[in-house]
Amino acid sequence: MSVDQDPARTASPAETPGERADRNFVELLQGFRVAVTGVQVLFAFLLTVPFSPGFAKVAAADRTLFYVALTSAAVASMFFIAPVAQHRILFRQGLKEPLVQRANLYGMIGTLALAVSMNAATLMVIDYLFAGPLPLITAAATTGLATWLWFLEPIILRARNT
Repeated sequence: MSVDQDPARTASPAETPGERADRNFVELLQGFRVAVTGVQVLFAFLLTVPFSPGFAKVAAADRTLFYVALTSAAVASMFFIAPVAQHRILFRQGLKEPLVQRANLYGMIGTLALAVSMNAATLMVIDYLFAGPLPLITAAATTGLATWLWFLEPIILRARNT
């Protein structure tokens, strides 16, 4: 099953399966560009945090959150970059459709890893700045918002469209 299976949704009624796979791959990569920029900025920031003077004061729980944020940003980067690297290796091998399917899956995994990283980093910073329930309330709200915007809303729309 392709990312864009319905021929009525293609740019041209005369679009071949190969052209559709090419278009779908380009569209996926365009979307990845937005996400990769965010991941790169977050990852770069996280890589510098342990070298700042205040990091020594970070509690053990916040260090765990930092670990989760850093490693999930690295994982997100890998999943968003993988389709480009694989495309280079598989160039002209007639494997565009499986590459598009894999890239779509990798995009979902990368998006999930990005959500984990963003929420862990947010929780770590808010927990460092504020005591009480505010850090957990904020983390729950940002996790809920990412879950809704990035996963639930499109899943509901997709279900209604079938």
